[in-house]
Amino acid sequence: MFTGIIETLGTVSNLEKDGGNLHITISSAITQELKIDQSVAHNGVCLTVIAIDGNNYTVTAIQETLDKTSIGELLLNDRVNLERAMLLGTRLDGHLVQGHVDQTAFCTKIEEKDGSWFFSFQYDAELNNVTIEKGSITIDGTSLTVVDSERDSFSVAIIPYTFEHTRFNTYKVGTKVNLEFDVIGKYVAKLLQSHS
Repeated sequence: MFTGIIETLGTVSNLEKDGGNLHITISSAITQELKIDQSVAHNGVCLTVIAIDGNNYTVTAIQETLDKTSIGELLLNDRVNLERAMLLGTRLDGHLVQGHVDQTAFCTKIEEKDGSWFFSFQYDAELNNVTIEKGSITIDGTSLTVVDSERDSFSVAIIPYTFEHTRFNTYKVGTKVNLEFDVIGKYVAKLLQSHS
């Protein structure tokens, strides 16, 4: 379980295909604090640490993960949002995030406004995921509040700190991102769907 508060950015230092799997090696400031078998969210995708070597650690994404997220599109030297699993008994600063990506979306608009930024995204509404105004959404692992919620699109407002300390400063129109919708909202939507 995660909070959606990005701890640091890592850098992709190696990519290795192995059948249907992709081994991703990341260089990061938190590597020395990690251990084998620990869960770390990478752009919102929960992956298990399988090796540690100096400032580098390796995780593996299986074909299912590659098919349903943008993690397979990483390139060498790409920056990655990183968050270790939350500790029970501490403040929950974001919202409850599972690290299980529901689907991807594409950035459709970026607008700078009075020192902050508004990013708009569009997703496939046929998968029955929903956003609500002022509800929670996780984009590439970052916990955010929805504005301008529509059936297949939404926007988020990004403050300068978040812009500087996450991947948001690399986004362009057309950038593919990972979405995790609010866990409570997903259960409510599923219950309503099963009763209709």
